[in-house]
Amino acid sequence: MLPARPGAALERADEAVDLLLDAGREPGEILVLTSGEPHPWQQHELSFGEERYWAQLAEGGDVFYAGLELGRPARREVVVLVLETTDAGSAVLAVERARGHAVSLLLVCGATGGLAGDLTGDLTGEVAGGELAGLVTGAHAAGGQPALV
Repeated sequence: MLPARPGAALERADEAVDLLLDAGREPGEILVLTSGEPHPWQQHELSFGEERYWAQLAEGGDVFYAGLELGRPARREVVVLVLETTDAGSAVLAVERARGHAVSLLLVCGATGGLAGDLTGDLTGEVAGGELAGLVTGAHAAGGQPALV
């Protein structure tokens, strides 16, 4: 989990994506999901039209940005969740939904304080940015579930 103060989850997620790429992850392995407002990059890509936007998901060559209510099936090795809620119940639901899109690693960025107790046993834990690089190269949790960070 990558804690961020309210309003800073998006920035924290962008930092996580940069670290993932710097650690050797391919852009097409990464899906960024937002639980609130659309990511600015998603808005930019949608400006070229829905057809082109969704084609990028199918092509799988770049980081893909979407809302958590993604209306199409999508799985990527790594999912970065921009958690823009402080309500613990909503946060747990968002994490569970995002987990369904992650193959090996789910990074949760935002107000993560209330999640630890609700997701006991599933967590890799809270990490500082410098520690993230060591976790992103091949994390898998037990039982075929993606590791949750």
